[in-house]
Amino acid sequence: MPNRRKALVLGGATLAGLACLAAALEERLPRGVSAVLYELAVPPAAAPTPDRVALGDKLFNDKRLSVNDQVSCATCHDPARGFVDHKTVPDGVAAPAQRPQRNSPTVLNAMFNATQFWDGRAPSLEEQAKLPILNPIEMGQKSPDDVVAKVRALPEYREAFSRGHEATYDDIAAAIAAVERTQYAGDAPFDRFVAGDEKAIGAAARRGWGLFNGKGRCSDCHAFSTVSPLFSDQKFHNIGIAAHKTDFIELARKAASTVRAGDLKQVDELAIQTHFSELGRFLVTKQANDIGAFKTPGLRNVALTAPYMHDGSLATLWDVMDHYNKGGVPNPNLDGGMQRLGLTEAEIDDLVAFMESLTSSKFAALAKQEMARQRARKSVRPERETAVAMGKQGHLGDLAPTPDPARPAAFGVLVRGGTSYE
Repeated sequence: MPNRRKALVLGGATLAGLACLAAALEERLPRGVSAVLYELAVPPAAAPTPDRVALGDKLFNDKRLSVNDQVSCATCHDPARGFVDHKTVPDGVAAPAQRPQRNSPTVLNAMFNATQFWDGRAPSLEEQAKLPILNPIEMGQKSPDDVVAKVRALPEYREAFSRGHEATYDDIAAAIAAVERTQYAGDAPFDRFVAGDEKAIGAAARRGWGLFNGKGRCSDCHAFSTVSPLFSDQKFHNIGIAAHKTDFIELARKAASTVRAGDLKQVDELAIQTHFSELGRFLVTKQANDIGAFKTPGLRNVALTAPYMHDGSLATLWDVMDHYNKGGVPNPNLDGGMQRLGLTEAEIDDLVAFMESLTSSKFAALAKQEMARQRARKSVRPERETAVAMGKQGHLGDLAPTPDPARPAAFGVLVRGGTSYE
C-alpha cells in the first residue's frame, strides 16, 4: 500500500470514508482521469484551492515574471494551443540569438508525472516552476530574490500575498503549480469507447488500438489502464532521436567532468542552453545507461502538440510513426525495445487515427485544425525508410503479432458496462 494511502487508513479513515473520497473525486474529475491516481499524485497540502489557482493563473500568464517583461509561462505553454507553442524550440528572453534546446511539453496532466521536464531533473511541479524563471535564456531572472522583489512591488500581488505573509519564491512556485494541477487531459472519444460507447471512435481508430497493443509495440512504453491512463511508463529511453546529430560517447565523457552532482540549476542550464542537451537523463544521473534517454511523454492530446520529441525534430505523427517503423536510429545506447515494426502505410494511418481519438473534447476543434495541417504534408516523409521497416535491409528483429480484432482482451483491457471482454 502506498505510504499516503496507508497513512489515511492508520489515521482512522474507514474504508467507507475512502470510498466516499474516491466517489467525490470521480464526480469532479473528467472521464479518463483516475481518482486513484489523483489521490496519489496530489499531496493534500498542495491541493489547488480557488484563491491559490486564481493567483497561479495570473502568475502563469504574467510576462512581468521575466527579466524583460516579454516572456511568461504561457509564452511556451499557451492554454489556447493545448499548453504548447507549436514551435520546434521555444522563444525566451534571449531569442532570436539563442533559444532553449528542448521542445516545450504540454502542461496537461503534468501533475501526474513522476518527475518533470524531458530528463526528469525536477522532482515536483513546484521545483519545475522555479527553474525557467531563473534560466538565463528562458525568463532570465538573476536570482529568487530578484523575482520576489519584483512581485512584491506589484500592487495586485502585494495584496494577494499579504493575506498570509509577504510573498516568497516558494509561494510563487506553489501558486503556479496549483493552477497546473487543474489542467487535466481526459474526456476523449477513446474514454467514451472504453466506457462502452462502441461508436465513440471510428473503425480506423479501433484498428489502430489493436495495432497499438500488438504489431506497433506502442504499449511497451505507452501502456494504458483505467488506473494509470496516461499512456506513459514514466521512464526514460534512448529511441535514436538525438543520434541524428550527436557523438554520444565523446559528449558523455565531457559532460561527466562538467556536471556537478545535485546542482539542479547547473543541470537546467546545461540541458537548456548547451550541446549537452542531447545527453538527456544522463545529465541528471551520470549513469551510462541514461545517455540519450528522454522521458516517455503521455499521448493524450498528442494530435495537437506538434512538433514532437524532445528537440521538436519530428513535424507530424506520420514522421513519428516512420521513425519507430524503422526501429529508430542505431546508436550504442539505443533502447533494446527499439525494433523495426513492418507497418504498412494503411496501418500507420490507423495508428494516427487512434492517437487522434485521445483528444480531450474541449480541444476537438484545435485538434481537427492541427491534423488537417499534418495530413496536408503526409507526402513529406524525411524519416521514412521502407526497406528497413519491412526487413529488406538491416537486421532489426522479428515483428510483433497482429491482434485478433474479434478478441479485444488479446490486446487491451476494455471494460464496458461492468463486463470485461475476455
